[in-house]
Amino acid sequence: MAEPTEDEQVALEARRAELREKYLKPPAEWNTPGRGIHHAAFICSDVEATIRFYQDLLGFPLVELVENRDYPGSSHFFFDLGNQTLLGFFDFPGLGLDPGVESIGSVQHIAISSPRDRWEQVRERLDAAGVEYAGPDRGIEESMYFKDPDGIQIELLSDPLMYFGGRQLDE
Repeated sequence: MAEPTEDEQVALEARRAELREKYLKPPAEWNTPGRGIHHAAFICSDVEATIRFYQDLLGFPLVELVENRDYPGSSHFFFDLGNQTLLGFFDFPGLGLDPGVESIGSVQHIAISSPRDRWEQVRERLDAAGVEYAGPDRGIEESMYFKDPDGIQIELLSDPLMYFGGRQLDE
């Protein structure tokens, strides 16, 4: 991705400022109909490899594993991410699906908040397993970016929920 020119950068920031002014609401005006994400569901190529990665390496417990009600022979399973949030997966054996690519409409990454002590434990396990990650080495001390066995990018960050850009968004 090419870096924007100085003029393009000025125009982009002006556009962001315009959108913030027009649409950004203060917390007192938030009245969302949602309670949070129940689960996000992804497709994996290997159920057991996915379980080993998310449960054994990252520490998220597997809490359910059933047949996919919409596709006989497919599994649907969930990991507990904390705060009553689940991360779900399907496998679709026999469909010959291609690996995902980063594209418009796809997921760029999943950001999972973790207390710093647990974040450090995961970092040690990633190091021991030889899993490459980026983040602390780029001067972003609170984040690690790495990919699961199917290339889904995960950001494990030690910031609390609703914290972004150096401030708590809901205050």
